[in-house]
Amino acid sequence: MAFQAEKQVVREYYDALDSVEIDGISAVLSDYTAAKYTWRGFHPFHLQVSSEVVSTLFWQPFRSAVTHMQRRMDVFFAGDNFIDEDGSVWVCSMGHLMGLFDSQWLGIQPTGKMIMLRYAEFHKVLDGKIAETAFYFDIPHFMIQAGYAPFPDQAAAHFVQPGPATHDGLLFADFDPVEGKKTLDVMHKMISDLGQWNSGLPLEEELALSWHDDMIWWGPAGIGATYTIKRYAEQHSGPFRSGLSDRSGTGHIARIAEGHYGGFFGWPNFRAKVTGGYLGLPCSEKLCEFRVIDIYRREDDKLKENWIFIDMLHFFNQQGIDILGRLKDAQR
Repeated sequence: MAFQAEKQVVREYYDALDSVEIDGISAVLSDYTAAKYTWRGFHPFHLQVSSEVVSTLFWQPFRSAVTHMQRRMDVFFAGDNFIDEDGSVWVCSMGHLMGLFDSQWLGIQPTGKMIMLRYAEFHKVLDGKIAETAFYFDIPHFMIQAGYAPFPDQAAAHFVQPGPATHDGLLFADFDPVEGKKTLDVMHKMISDLGQWNSGLPLEEELALSWHDDMIWWGPAGIGATYTIKRYAEQHSGPFRSGLSDRSGTGHIARIAEGHYGGFFGWPNFRAKVTGGYLGLPCSEKLCEFRVIDIYRREDDKLKENWIFIDMLHFFNQQGIDILGRLKDAQR
């Protein structure tokens, strides 16, 4: 399939958004988004249905705080939405928004130094306009760069995370659809056969069915990044499964793939209870939702790299812990 028209819309939108002065942001969003625009963002921004609100709530304050912003994109691809029976094309972008942290943002105090907001974004492009956006960003990752410790017991490693090891993630030209189907098939295998935690196999054997042994899992701040199936099982997947119960089925709004890259997002992806003290939280019978974007790189017939965006602030808020609300008393 050809996705050049949709890709061009998003690339032009980024060029306009990233270069315009702050007082022109609303006009850019108005020009590139549909009249009935839906925007999904992480806490504290949540669901919005107005480009003007998105401008004044997120983009203008962020650009005022992080000056001389530039987009450092590592992954860019498009695809037909597997979830949408009526058919729709989505464009995915992932990377960092980099700039100078010169003014406070969300109560996070400025450093005057370079900083990066890790992000992944899905855009539904319809009739030459962006009709829907899922814009997921790692605010705790941003906080750590600014000197805070929102999750002092993080099990895996913290990095300003790189893009693909192969440096081939920017699919500005359309890619062979056969390769995209291979990627989608591996994602389906992982989701349907393995992603429900009921395969009956030992965890590492289960993971080996769809992951390379030297996989890299680039997780969100609060969990961290981990390398190899064995360490991934020890540092994330094992604690995640043992600490959560009553997991719901997986629900996605978009699931796409092109070439060796694929991804999906949900609102939420699933729900579960914290019944095993996950991330040091007290046990709870409350069913909480997980908002997630996953971006994958396939190598041969298995998954090799995975970048994960989880709304950790929203998840902790559901447990009665307001991480942003504690910033007044936080020490850097």
